Amino acid sequence: MEAKRWRWPLVCWSVGGRFVRPSAHSGPHIRSGRLPLFRDATRSSKYSSFYRATNAFRMRALLRLWLLLLAGSWRGGICLDPEQDTDAEVEAREYLNYLNKEMDRRTNLNMLAAWNYASNISEENLAKQIAVEAENARFQKEQWREMMKYPWQSYKNDDIKRQFSMFAILGSAALPDEKFIEYQKTLGDMESIYSQAKVCGFKNKTNCDMHLEPEITARMAQSRDPEELKHYWVEWHKASGAKVKHLYPKYVELANEAAVMNNFTDTAEYWLWSYEDPHFQEEIAHLWQQLKPLYLQIHAYVRRKLREKYGENIVPRKRPIPAHLLGNMWAQQWNLIYDLTTPFPGKSSVDVTPQMLHQGYTPRKMFRLAEEFFTSMNLSAMPETFWEYSILEKPKDRNNIVCHASAWDFYDGKDYRIKQCTTVSADELSTAHHEMGHIEYFQQYRDQPHIYKNGANSGFHEAVGDVIALSVQTPKHLRKIGLMEPNTVIDPEAELNHLFHVGLEKIVFLPFAYTMDLWRWDVFRGQITKDHYNCAWWKLRTDIQGVEPPVDRSEDSFDPGAKYHIVAGVEYLRYFVSFVIQFQFHQAMCEAAGQFDRRNPMSKPLHECDVYQSKEAGNLLGSMLRLGSSVPWQKAMEIMTGQGKMDASALLQYFSPLQQYLERENKRTGEYIGWTASERKCVQTEEELERMRAAATTEQNAEEAK
Repeated sequence: MEAKRWRWPLVCWSVGGRFVRPSAHSGPHIRSGRLPLFRDATRSSKYSSFYRATNAFRMRALLRLWLLLLAGSWRGGICLDPEQDTDAEVEAREYLNYLNKEMDRRTNLNMLAAWNYASNISEENLAKQIAVEAENARFQKEQWREMMKYPWQSYKNDDIKRQFSMFAILGSAALPDEKFIEYQKTLGDMESIYSQAKVCGFKNKTNCDMHLEPEITARMAQSRDPEELKHYWVEWHKASGAKVKHLYPKYVELANEAAVMNNFTDTAEYWLWSYEDPHFQEEIAHLWQQLKPLYLQIHAYVRRKLREKYGENIVPRKRPIPAHLLGNMWAQQWNLIYDLTTPFPGKSSVDVTPQMLHQGYTPRKMFRLAEEFFTSMNLSAMPETFWEYSILEKPKDRNNIVCHASAWDFYDGKDYRIKQCTTVSADELSTAHHEMGHIEYFQQYRDQPHIYKNGANSGFHEAVGDVIALSVQTPKHLRKIGLMEPNTVIDPEAELNHLFHVGLEKIVFLPFAYTMDLWRWDVFRGQITKDHYNCAWWKLRTDIQGVEPPVDRSEDSFDPGAKYHIVAGVEYLRYFVSFVIQFQFHQAMCEAAGQFDRRNPMSKPLHECDVYQSKEAGNLLGSMLRLGSSVPWQKAMEIMTGQGKMDASALLQYFSPLQQYLERENKRTGEYIGWTASERKCVQTEEELERMRAAATTEQNAEEAK
């Protein structure tokens, strides 16, 4: 008989912050054998009582553990060795079942409080939301302590290990109670300032009740007066970004503190961790280099068209494009200046806004149209509660609402809502499909345990509605739903118009999305300090996106804070990921629908595909959506597309006719590709800017006197 070899018993608790015997399977969230929650509890005297209680808890657990060791039995103690006793995983599964159900219940209460605040901003509703979130955070910390009793890193069941590893990251809930409340209050205050910001009109200076949605957004899209556009750009950045400047450093400090307590170096590392790839930042940089040549062609072409419209004194031939001229407050998408930049103006237009208005479209009708697209593919309709509780247009009786479009899952398997201050336009129709894509995802994974009720990664969630919109925007589909005349001729020039319109939405967005988080990664890592927030922001915007502010800037301003996702603390890389993978999804669904053949890609061009009414495409999409985050995103991607990685080839295939056209056209007109350095100044204070302006005026007057 083989002699039994003595083994170290599995010890899962820690002494002084280190495991006695760290598991070989420890994941990235328990690096170096440290416990995430209490990693840095000794750094500040503020934590002294908290740390003493924690140490007492650890010592009691350690004493119990060694008593059990002496007794020779592990069955009644903190840990069970899964290599010896399969009951360990049964017990762990039972605990996870309890925790998932309880988290669903608690998150439902949390979402209700958050909805009440976002749809009716008031100090009272903010206080209620923070109270619910604080209670939730306390519960999560209690359960984290309970979870550490389980030796989950050594379990054989991959699903149990995955659930434990995801629950082990507490996020901001890891903060001590008083700091968690301060963190939530800081975010709430910034969102409140942003959502209630107002400016005065350009022509009617007495009308000082203009909000971002819909008034300012409409003027940025519709006005072709550069002075009016400059007015709204400058005033919005004053009313929003500049007013949250004093709050943002505190948010950064607390967000980083929470990240450290979750065993991450900083919030940048925490955000990137969710993509389950240690080299994900490098992968994004590589993808951008693949996509940059197409962007440069669009940028050069648009700059020429704007120069022809406004003159070289406003849009210089080689300079970055002034950000206020691009139809959008943040220059993130340029499709709203399509009328100024259309390659073939005499051909059919894909902007169906006039038809929608003529046919009496309403916000509700737009969302019903989006719902019908999903159901035509054998996916789920919206529940009746959706139509009862959603806010689909801005309430007429109040302005205290966060108008930024959002989709909400209330974690009870039946309550899903959208909040959007919808106006009738082709652009908003795409947004309606995007937001309903989130709801579709929520419904498809509703039977997953709480911890898996999420996208395979955050980019997947953003891609679902957008991949549907790729079909919705095609001339083929617009004819089907009566928004384009049946006899409309779609010749190669009209097709290029369509591709260009999509490119103004999809391609130009990529460098903006990239810079949003490049800037924040450097802020969180301490490479950009609060004294240089604004100038560093514009350096990235200019270097990568090729846009510049309409006026000189200073550090007294805080232009990043004029964007909702900055003040709300929402990671933005998800949108970059989404804008790449949605084309991978589109290609896979088009193949399933029999509308694309990668062996002969031009026989049925990818940009002409419309998966409307294709149950095969819907079934393929549904098979991926139902997984939630129960598997790594690479596995979900493989199920959907046949390959387990992000790849720009589908996007480049989609836009290949446009890229070829732009290269020919820019060469024909001799357009400069790229841009020289911006001549806009960014200095430390507004006083310094005033001195510079005064000196320039004096110099100009002297020249004129000569």
